[in-house]
Amino acid sequence: MSTRDDAPPARRDARRNRERLLECARRAFADRGADAALDGIARDADLVVGTLYRHFPTRFDLLCAVLEPKLRRVVGEVEAATGLADPWEGFRTLLEVLCSAQAEDRAFGDFLARRFPGDESTEAVHNEICALSQRVLERAQAAGVVRPDVTGADLFLVLWACGRAAEDTRHVSPSLWRRHLHLAIDGFRAAHRLDLGEPTWDISEVMRREWTSKSPPGPDARRG
Repeated sequence: MSTRDDAPPARRDARRNRERLLECARRAFADRGADAALDGIARDADLVVGTLYRHFPTRFDLLCAVLEPKLRRVVGEVEAATGLADPWEGFRTLLEVLCSAQAEDRAFGDFLARRFPGDESTEAVHNEICALSQRVLERAQAAGVVRPDVTGADLFLVLWACGRAAEDTRHVSPSLWRRHLHLAIDGFRAAHRLDLGEPTWDISEVMRREWTSKSPPGPDARRG
């Protein structure tokens, strides 16, 4: 059986090309989001775009290959937050993990906001993150440290706001979003809270309208 070192030259070249494409794609997606130009990624890797499509037939294939390790890591960190002894620390850690992940990687922010419909594996990860987050929230509320009127939609709104802040200030003040997050986290505390009143909006509808004009990079997304 061939090892990595004694593989035929063509196979070694193909492996190097794939690794180079993944590295360039990781930087491009993190900086410019899921819609980063694929021809630019190939150019950064010193390859023609046809080579990119031989390795990754669709944008979605490349995006999933880039995000998969990060998604595994984030799920692990969110799951760890569910087991922290202090429910408030678990809640704070949850928001820190998710906001940090999207602040350092615009493609991950796209994953949280837009999802990638049509792919069972990424949908499963998205659902797992949502379920774990809800568990952390409910545990903190049961302990009386997070206000009882907070919903999962409120957490999503904080992620959305921090993501926009990080995107708009990344080249001026890359950590400014963290100040906003810390103010928001204090607002979730159960003590000395103002009355929020009844929700007058549906976060899922707000997000649907926000992304209507942006085509998610589904499994059939190819060039561009």
